[in-house]
Amino acid sequence: MRFNKETFITGFALFSMFFGAGNLILPPNLGFKAGDMWFLVVIGFVISAVVLPLLGIFAHARLQGTMLDFGKKVSPTFSLIYCFIVYAISIALPSPRTASVTHEMAIQPFFGTSSLLTSSIYFGFVLFFVLNRSKILNILGKFLTPIIFIVILSIIFIGIFSTHPPMNNSVIQTPLIDGLLEGYQTFDAIGAVVVGGVIIISLRMKGRKSFRENRTLIRNSGIIAGMGLFIVYAGLIYNGALFNGAFEKEISRTELLSGLSLKTLGNIGSTFLSVLVSLACFTTAVGIVTGTSDFIKGIFSESQQAYVITAIIGCVLGIAMGQMDVHDIIVVAVPALMFIYPITIVLILLNVLPEKFTSSLVFRAVVIITIIFSLPDFLASIGFKDQVQPILSLIPLGTYSLAWLLPALLCLIISNVFIKEKSSK
Repeated sequence: MRFNKETFITGFALFSMFFGAGNLILPPNLGFKAGDMWFLVVIGFVISAVVLPLLGIFAHARLQGTMLDFGKKVSPTFSLIYCFIVYAISIALPSPRTASVTHEMAIQPFFGTSSLLTSSIYFGFVLFFVLNRSKILNILGKFLTPIIFIVILSIIFIGIFSTHPPMNNSVIQTPLIDGLLEGYQTFDAIGAVVVGGVIIISLRMKGRKSFRENRTLIRNSGIIAGMGLFIVYAGLIYNGALFNGAFEKEISRTELLSGLSLKTLGNIGSTFLSVLVSLACFTTAVGIVTGTSDFIKGIFSESQQAYVITAIIGCVLGIAMGQMDVHDIIVVAVPALMFIYPITIVLILLNVLPEKFTSSLVFRAVVIITIIFSLPDFLASIGFKDQVQPILSLIPLGTYSLAWLLPALLCLIISNVFIKEKSSK
């Protein structure tokens, strides 16, 4: 396992594109609610927000194509529809959310300006970076990520070793499941299939063409990014738990993060947090808009004009959606995540399993079953909970918004057994 300078730069760039608004505001709130059960929350959160994204990067290292390759074994049509849905969700929800968080935590407290002005300037800079994408890896990996990491670690370690009130008991009934589902809101698994493609195209633009060398570089970079995410998530969750007796129970996610920075870094903490939030959110928005623009460019025969137009549309949409506050964007995102996240998880896992277990038939069967069994969770999230509750109560893990999990696993096993028996005849 080789970790040279390029590996660290690429790994830091990956970390910065993953690490955005949700990655900052979600973990402390989880720890705050989990209290003495914070460790179980960490496990659940890490599964959906670190392990799955890391496997997504491994899948990219194996495929080294575009996001279309993730679902091509199901069918080209399915793959195209899936990609359009993922990019539409990414550019309409997590990307604008980065601007909303930046405004609420880094701009409004100091300047009192409108969210429209913040979003306009913010996405103006995003557009500049996206249109100069050949420099993205170096700028993110060499400069922005180290600053982000240093500030976060300062908050975490000072918080751990400072005085704090006794830790309250957990108010969460199922900390492991809650941590797992809250990890959905980071969009990191979806981010893996989006920004992984950005990394591959950026490496090609730098003249790297060796499939084997790129595979090693991408895998090792993913490990570095994953380690960084784990340290940050576990640290922020633990800090939220440590200080859960120092704040009111109804405190918002953004207020809690601001309060933690004030208690750990003092009055200067607000300034540091503003820099941290702005950089973390900005790098994620750049990754999302770049990935979406790359996808549309590929659809239109590598047209640079299509890339530029998509980047402009993505930034304009970010300005418009950025007028919503953070809480509202999180609420709106839930139904979309309940539907697309299970499919994304299944595609990631199928693409990292050995070829002998993932024929086209297996892909199709597992994805179809996942879609069918994720529909009740989706319907429950859009207001039909009472109607689908009898169905969910019959499905293992259905009451935990994981109705798709065991059916998909059983389908994977049964379809492979069927293929093996058929081939042996």
